[in-house]
Amino acid sequence: MERSLTMELVRVTEAAALSSARWMGRGKKDEADDAATSAMRDVFDTIPMKGRVVIGEGEMDEAPMLYIGETLGNGYGPRVDVAVDPLEGTNIVAQGTWNALSVLAVADHSKLLHAPDMYMDKIAVGPEAVGKVDINASVTDNLKAVAAAKNKDVEDVVAIVLNRKRHQGIIDEIRETGARIKLISDGDVAAAINTAFDHTGVDILFGSGGAPEGVLAAAALKCLGGDIQGKLLPEDDEQRARCEKMGIDDIDRVLYMDDFCGGDDAIFAATGVTDGELLKGVQFKGMKATTQTVVMRAKSGTVRFIDGNHSLKKKPNLVIK
Repeated sequence: MERSLTMELVRVTEAAALSSARWMGRGKKDEADDAATSAMRDVFDTIPMKGRVVIGEGEMDEAPMLYIGETLGNGYGPRVDVAVDPLEGTNIVAQGTWNALSVLAVADHSKLLHAPDMYMDKIAVGPEAVGKVDINASVTDNLKAVAAAKNKDVEDVVAIVLNRKRHQGIIDEIRETGARIKLISDGDVAAAINTAFDHTGVDILFGSGGAPEGVLAAAALKCLGGDIQGKLLPEDDEQRARCEKMGIDDIDRVLYMDDFCGGDDAIFAATGVTDGELLKGVQFKGMKATTQTVVMRAKSGTVRFIDGNHSLKKKPNLVIK
């Protein structure tokens, strides 16, 4: 992939974040998602690449744009796979709470997992704990492994878990070890990424969430030197058939980093929509707006935090070609 593509993709997540942030706290998650999707699509049309969506808003008959299989870019440049979540945390924006992001990942053609839209059991850690955790091991064993890897007592470890009834067993076991828990309502892409940054205070992610979000998290963690493992959780024969259709023959096997995001390169970008531990959300003042974005590339290991100041008067539709 071209090095210049990294900065071009920042414009994509910035536009999606700026558009969806207008809906913060208004209780209208669909409108927020539609705004993000439309803005992201418009800017993608200006990017020099030959992209194909492998993680998107759904199938062609479910989504008017950014659907799986859709082509993106201006038709010039590298041939790449694209994973997008224009608004990761639609409920978060609707309620005006923390850690909503606009996110995307790009990798060389055929290197991103075509993950079906279903639940996936996941475990994610930052660089210090790579190779130390096992999704098939107990919660207790994994907490002890992370504590040892990070030179902490188990009581100092913080696990992040989606606050769902299905996770009560995980929550109970974490508490029995004496470790601490950060329960979140939504947004497990941000949660997985946070395990790779010490200042977020998060050490490990446990629990099940969307499989497509697992691919986005994997791309980010590949850039950051972290790790993720996953196991698909199909609920019925229809979902199993969908896995097979997407080329996943052994549905019960553990998926590792190279399964999620193969090759030696990937680019990940995320712009904060609402405030979070890692990124500030969009702020508006008259015809000005500010954004904060993290963009990273696996091949170089470079991680950039970019503060954007936007003139909404000069760029009212967020696109200048």
